[in-house]
Amino acid sequence: MFLLILASLFFLGIHFGIAATSVRDRLIERFGPIPYRIGFAVSALFGLLFLVYAWRQAPIVPLWGSPMVFRYLAVALMPLAFFFVVAGLTTKNPARLGQETTLTDDFEPTGILRITRNPVLWGIALWAALHLLANGDLAAVIFFATFLVLAVKGSFDIDRKRLRQFGERWQRYMERTSNVPFLAILQGKQPLVWHELGWWRLLLALVLYFGFLHGHVRLFGVAPLG
Repeated sequence: MFLLILASLFFLGIHFGIAATSVRDRLIERFGPIPYRIGFAVSALFGLLFLVYAWRQAPIVPLWGSPMVFRYLAVALMPLAFFFVVAGLTTKNPARLGQETTLTDDFEPTGILRITRNPVLWGIALWAALHLLANGDLAAVIFFATFLVLAVKGSFDIDRKRLRQFGERWQRYMERTSNVPFLAILQGKQPLVWHELGWWRLLLALVLYFGFLHGHVRLFGVAPLG
């Protein structure tokens, strides 16, 4: 279990200790943006592989088990997680790496951005939370909690990072949208425009979802409802 905790701390550390702080800016200033991105990508990939390996090697220490109610909940809500990720990756978003320049003075959030500024991260957060509940052993809790903390805290860190970059322009964008999903809609700041979400994004998300659901045992050795 020590190895898994170490892997979790390393994975979170490179994100919160470097990418989310002024250390990132200093590294970019010294080495340039491309070398920094390559170096960080290699470190993040190593951290991810280390985390997966450590999880696979960790002993099983039961906590609350795998109640069927949590498994049904995961099966029911995972399509939403897939949709958030698909929509987030296929929508121009100034919160995403490499798309910062899309935040012009006349930029208007559309589609999934009316729901949340960080759809990919919240899709990952939902995936992690559902799998944490459905796998009630200590190793699974550490593993999935790592991604849950990374995604949720990372969504707020992006706002702080963009505020440093864009100042008042990002502040105005924040005031018209929300980080927490659906909050801006509930507050009346944004309407939910269904046709902007794109039927093809929903279809792609469902295809991916059912593909993973069908191959879950073969890919991960676990039957979602078994």
